[in-house]
Amino acid sequence: MRPIRLREPSSPTMVKAEIFEGGVYGVIRRAVVIGNGSSCAENQCIGLVQALGLADKHVLYRVTRPRGGINDWLHWLPVSLHKKLDYIMTLIGVYTRVLVRSKGRKLVPLSSENGGSTGLSCILEADLKHIVSMVRETYEKNGPLLVVASGRDTITITSSIRRLVSENVFVVQIQHPRLQLNRFDLVITPHHDYYPLTPQAQEQVPRFIRKWITPREPPDQRVVLTVGALHQIDFAALRSAASAWHDVFAPLPKPLLVVNVGGPTSRCRYGVDLAKQLATGLLSVLASCGSVRISFSDRTPEKVYNVIVKELGDNPKVYIWDRQEPNPHMGHLAWADAFVVTADSVSMISEVCSTGKPVYVIGTERCKWKYSAFHKSLKERGVIRPFTGTEDISESWSYPPLNDTAEAATRVREELAKRGWGIRP
Repeated sequence: MRPIRLREPSSPTMVKAEIFEGGVYGVIRRAVVIGNGSSCAENQCIGLVQALGLADKHVLYRVTRPRGGINDWLHWLPVSLHKKLDYIMTLIGVYTRVLVRSKGRKLVPLSSENGGSTGLSCILEADLKHIVSMVRETYEKNGPLLVVASGRDTITITSSIRRLVSENVFVVQIQHPRLQLNRFDLVITPHHDYYPLTPQAQEQVPRFIRKWITPREPPDQRVVLTVGALHQIDFAALRSAASAWHDVFAPLPKPLLVVNVGGPTSRCRYGVDLAKQLATGLLSVLASCGSVRISFSDRTPEKVYNVIVKELGDNPKVYIWDRQEPNPHMGHLAWADAFVVTADSVSMISEVCSTGKPVYVIGTERCKWKYSAFHKSLKERGVIRPFTGTEDISESWSYPPLNDTAEAATRVREELAKRGWGIRP
């Protein structure tokens, strides 16, 4: 079987005169990505920027939160309030240490695990004043700026950037900001983010918290709806990965089954029970596999990892990634003949479904809320099938690959054109 079945995507045609109609003031040649420290969120932003031809012309900023100890329970607070509270807790900790020292006791270093904040100064912080000043000072020379952000923590800063320098920026917010969509030029979000507005969801959500559920109103003209999450996987990336990982994967017996294991979330709860179910299913399909490669995410619990290793680690057909670099993820996407993935990650499922290869998902029955709506939409499209352990992995089936990132990039270009702007790759 061929490792890659994707067609070369047709790039959007652009008329040169339209791009340069407004001179430097009508051409976007740079971008700012504002992330929240989550690899999934930032991957979506970078994927969009890459699809727009600005992969080497963007700067990454981050809205960071204090982490460790009680901070991990305070992520529901606005970022600014969280940081102020952390600062106060740090001062209290320092003052307590001074008192302890004054009594002649041993001084214990203040640990970030007990409420202290560490590492914030080591990250390029998304400073509103700095970004706004940069836009104003460089506009005459470099033209307008594309701002792409993702995640709840970035909303305040991106909406403020647009409010302060709206004529010099185009702001794209990925993932639904819940309300006041007019704060952004474009919002890119999956269909399942609108699940809370469905009759089924209205029955599930208590009335007193409905107004806090994303979103509050149906999508308008500034909303781009996708099937899944944006990402950086496209034909060029897979072709490059196929070449880079050729020596590792080309000799493997076919078909190659790649298994991606994530981790439980509040909307997809599971543990050792699902790990055992997965291991049993994989043992059942081994006869139809040439090779099996298993990888885990950063969220995979140790107990889930241990079950898989115990049940499959000694099988000669199976290779289990030890989570050491280099990460074979791109090689897996390029060379796999089929995938089995756990149901907990929209991003992970979206990536494998962009290959057009068979995708089997395990654990969908353990998911609820908008995760269920996401799985249902993929099943109805014929993109995924449940993993039962009775599959013949040598059986090949296909579907139109998910192409959300390229389609979202096309919409961005269309909205820019309405303003008389274009993008210079």
